Amino acid sequence: GVSVTSIGSRLGKVKLLDVDDGSHNKFVPFDQYLQGDVARTIRAAKALGTRLIRGFSFYHPRGTKPEQHLDLAAAQVRRLTEVCAAEGLVYGMEIEPNLVGETGPLMAELAKRVDHPSLVLIFDAGNVAAQNKHALQVFAEYQATLPWLGWMHVKDYRIDPSLVWEGAVDEERLKNFVPCNEGDSGHELIFRDLREQIPGLLPRLQSLGLPGFYLETEPHLKGGGQFGGFSGPDGMGVAVRALCASLDYAGIGYGLRTFRDIRELRGF
Repeated sequence: GVSVTSIGSRLGKVKLLDVDDGSHNKFVPFDQYLQGDVARTIRAAKALGTRLIRGFSFYHPRGTKPEQHLDLAAAQVRRLTEVCAAEGLVYGMEIEPNLVGETGPLMAELAKRVDHPSLVLIFDAGNVAAQNKHALQVFAEYQATLPWLGWMHVKDYRIDPSLVWEGAVDEERLKNFVPCNEGDSGHELIFRDLREQIPGLLPRLQSLGLPGFYLETEPHLKGGGQFGGFSGPDGMGVAVRALCASLDYAGIGYGLRTFRDIRELRGF
């Protein structure tokens, strides 16, 4: 059968502060946010039988440094985590540009301040490369998240040298998402290290009732923006084959459905 690994929600993708910073991001009073979007997402997770909710770390005002807003962001992420934990769910906070948690060290600092067992971090190498960072920088940011790493979103990005980095990413211009073995994120380096890290990650994940460490694939091969991406069935096939090739290179085993499995399910 089919099961749902996680809810890929947009929780945490609203403004921290009600200020006009020139962005189109929305501000929602936090109590209202908890009663609205957060409650609906939790209901969806429970209806679909998953314990994992993917979320984010809130938008600080454009033009300010994320470090200035760590206390408020951590307080709100902790509240999200507490609400999820009360329903038996885990809040996974994903790294992404323009948010308070846009780098590995910032994600680590947020996790330290939140200090809750039901918070895990989600690493997405493509979201780091999209900040014009090369493979060794991406790897260093992955390493910063390791003590709290819960799962990975596997997608990649090919840096556009014509785009000038100005401290923020125009997410609607991100057109260079590619399979994980064709971009600038250096997944081969990350996966070789992950192979050694998985045994140490499993005890914490299993204590949260999770069966293992997940690699999620939505590679945005046909387009990606602020609130999601799309690859289609054919794009997902391309992405999964690229992921398998990368795992083969790194020496990480996996299992794929075979015709024998199908025959057994059909009772042959």
